[in-house]
Amino acid sequence: MKTLILLRHAKSSWDDTVSRDFDRPLNAKGERAAVTMGRTLRSLNLPFDALFASPAVRVEQTLEHFAHGLCRTLAPHWDRRAYLASAATLVDIVREFSDETQTVMLAGHNPGLEELVLTLVPHGADEPLRDLVEQKFPTASVAVIRFDVDRWADVGDGTGHLLHFVRPRDIDPALGPDRD
Repeated sequence: MKTLILLRHAKSSWDDTVSRDFDRPLNAKGERAAVTMGRTLRSLNLPFDALFASPAVRVEQTLEHFAHGLCRTLAPHWDRRAYLASAATLVDIVREFSDETQTVMLAGHNPGLEELVLTLVPHGADEPLRDLVEQKFPTASVAVIRFDVDRWADVGDGTGHLLHFVRPRDIDPALGPDRD
């Protein structure tokens, strides 16, 4: 049995004048959401053996704040392929995980993470959380997918079961979408 935890980076700042998208930092709401989601993962008692992440600044900062809420030091494996990756590329990354690891977190971006969930988890009545992901995988959200496989290489289309999908607004409504 393998478990994949997906974390989308928290809300980034569009006010910051950076020259590259890669360098865009978090905004204050994103920082709060990342801490909140770290606490949430800790309360769900979902430890992970390894962490792979996009090296983008907003992912790096998300993980710093997430670690604070998780009360754990993180040692990410930075993988440039995860930056704005498609679902197909993310599946390739997942299939390369060491079989010695049972639970792995992957931190990155949309639309890739949302598409990854929709690829790995079959559409059906026994997957009600999948419908929420299909609507939107908001910033700082966490999805937990379990696979009945012994090897990460066997993860593929429709092989997962979505155990959890938690959005920041589910924990604190103030972390939900901004209203005009």
